[in-house]
Amino acid sequence: MKAIVDRQTCTGCELCVGTCAEVFKMEGDVAIAYTDPVPKEVETSCQQAADDCPVNAIIIE
Repeated sequence: MKAIVDRQTCTGCELCVGTCAEVFKMEGDVAIAYTDPVPKEVETSCQQAADDCPVNAIIIE
């Protein structure tokens, strides 16, 4: 599994960081996915972060 944050869409609300800090962190005013691939043990929380993103800025592959 791979997570990608669309930096043009991200509003910097930090919800993904709060949900899955093992994959997402803030870089300036937007989030980035810094873990590739997503570790198996956090796939569920990573998917939850994508599902909860208010602007659908997280793509899961």
